Amino acid sequence: MNEIFFIAILVFAVAALYSSVGHGGASGYLAILTFFAFSPIQMATSALFLNLLVAGIAWIAFTRARHFHLPLIIPFIMASIPFSFMGGALKVPPHVYGWLLAGSLIVAAFRLAMVNDSKNDEKPVIKPPNLPIALCIGSGIGLLSGIVGVGGGIFLSPIFLLMNWATAKQTAAVSAFFIWVNSFSGLAGRGFVGNFDAALLPYFLLPAFLGGWIGARFGANTFSSLTL
Repeated sequence: MNEIFFIAILVFAVAALYSSVGHGGASGYLAILTFFAFSPIQMATSALFLNLLVAGIAWIAFTRARHFHLPLIIPFIMASIPFSFMGGALKVPPHVYGWLLAGSLIVAAFRLAMVNDSKNDEKPVIKPPNLPIALCIGSGIGLLSGIVGVGGGIFLSPIFLLMNWATAKQTAAVSAFFIWVNSFSGLAGRGFVGNFDAALLPYFLLPAFLGGWIGARFGANTFSSLTL
């Protein structure tokens, strides 16, 4: 029980940090659960469910603060939904899942570390990407997200910022929506084939909700774009 309590504290911290930039925190939850040797099915299912909760809170907060622009994200969602469902329905061997998870976390960390948004502050930059490019990116992120158990924001946000498709707060808003849709689709795929185990969820819902609510309010209303 002490272990669960400690994990719950970490979940709260991850939810607060990730929601402040419009993310659901799945990569953080997966990293935590990996250290405690939970099964891949439990990890992916829990991460996607918590993603739904926290990304939903973040999307509401950033939308109320008038940072959400639906046209920016529509083509990515169109491509990601079916591929996320397919990824969630795939039953990959544990060792393959482990490699995919490790690779996705490393790539995401590297890409986020390389982003410099100091020139991309409060001035809106609404330049939707080329449709074929958006569809390719959305489908690739959707497939990997469904397999690993993330919403895809950790891949999408750096691309948006590096390509100057949106400001930091616009990126946070559309990423939250993208993550919510992808997480729902991935969970649907898992439920469709029985690749599903939500036994851990009751312990982590409250800390995720509280962390997500706090982080989203600060990210949407208090932090500057440079801070995000």
